[in-house]
Amino acid sequence: MQSPEQNILEIKRLKTKKNAIILAHYYQTGDIQDIADFVGDSLALSQKAASNSADIILFAGVRFMAETAKILAPDKKVLLPDLNAGCSLANSCKKKDFEKFLNENPGRTVISYVNTTAEIKALSDIICTSSNAVQIVESLPPEEKIIFAPDRNLGNYILNKTGRDMVIWNGTCHVHEEFSLEAIIKLKNENPDAKIIVHPECELPVRLVADFIGSTSALLEFTKKDKGYCYIVATEVGIIHQMKKENPGKTYIPAPARDSTCGCSECSFMKLITIEKILSCLKNEKPEIIIDNNTLLRAKKPILRMMEISEKLGL
Repeated sequence: MQSPEQNILEIKRLKTKKNAIILAHYYQTGDIQDIADFVGDSLALSQKAASNSADIILFAGVRFMAETAKILAPDKKVLLPDLNAGCSLANSCKKKDFEKFLNENPGRTVISYVNTTAEIKALSDIICTSSNAVQIVESLPPEEKIIFAPDRNLGNYILNKTGRDMVIWNGTCHVHEEFSLEAIIKLKNENPDAKIIVHPECELPVRLVADFIGSTSALLEFTKKDKGYCYIVATEVGIIHQMKKENPGKTYIPAPARDSTCGCSECSFMKLITIEKILSCLKNEKPEIIIDNNTLLRAKKPILRMMEISEKLGL
């Protein structure tokens, strides 16, 4: 059995040999973030997947992210170290149920969150991420009727920010639903100078006590630029690794979850990816993400529309 250091050296050797890159989400563990060629949120990872010179993309994230990479780079081999690395939010929106929902709400522009399967993206008009969701909605004519799926908390956040005519799918992320408002308030009382920073997928009561609400990358940027020194962080705990790297002199307190063995909010799907699985995946070039051509072509259009709008708005 090799040591962690030997595994990392072998991963680096295989990346060079096979012209592979590793894309990692902020919610991965710190050791995986540190070996990645690029670490980011869903929007940045989508942009990187669409523009790189690698032959192989290994995605250290969850399945919908690897699918998005394959949709944007169909000529590349896209690998996911564990196909069980799914997403509770994506799983809450099944194709058959969503088709029924669309038929019941005709004549609306369908905006789907990137946290969806390729099949749901193929049924959508525009994809968005938490980084650009509000701007995507605001880029449409004021009278346009919208369906937003699948996250009800993000949808309600957008609705409150824009006042648009929106019908929202009833899906949630198990990570962001689990924060304990009472425990966050207790932490704030114990750390009165701390600022509460919150992801928009969190429930309304948690958002209401926030000093700042933003996407994963926006939370990271806020802690970099803000003059404060202590933050209660209400999103998946993996982002704190990057926050500490960017500003090691500040204090970052994970917001407590209601039911958690670690006392914080972890994505069990994200944590299925390990260094050992990444090494095995690179060696064997599997599991590989395969998407049928019809779904791939249909799913690509709303993603490209998102990227066009984002580029136009300078996001």
